[in-house]
Amino acid sequence: MKLVLTYFVTLIIVGLSVVITLFFKTELERMFKEKHDVLPFHICNVLIILMASLGAHATMSIYVMDVSFHLFLQIIIHLIMIMPIYLLGHRAFDKYRSIYRKYTVTEDEKVIVLNEKYLKKKKRFPKLEQYNAAAKEK
Repeated sequence: MKLVLTYFVTLIIVGLSVVITLFFKTELERMFKEKHDVLPFHICNVLIILMASLGAHATMSIYVMDVSFHLFLQIIIHLIMIMPIYLLGHRAFDKYRSIYRKYTVTEDEKVIVLNEKYLKKKKRFPKLEQYNAAAKEK
């Protein structure tokens, strides 16, 4: 039971870390104006996730459950556990990003078409339309 609880907490940490690191990866790619995925960002993401999951597992094993912690065995187990989750998360994140992109751009950076799904997603609250109506009338 102790082992199951330890790996469950580690799995939650891995899931959260995947989402956070993929979000930061896309922001870094946008900041550096990269059009394709950059391999060093993926390597850094996996290492960050590995450190976070090993930290959570070590904390749960040593301090909470009072069980021994074998580092090299846990690195292999965590890499086997991280890679499928990271690959599925990356694929889902790319699909979401491609569906809800704002517009399509040509190679010479001219906007071709605004994406209708993005515009439908950005619905505003009806109260906000009336928010500054008095100022517009003057």
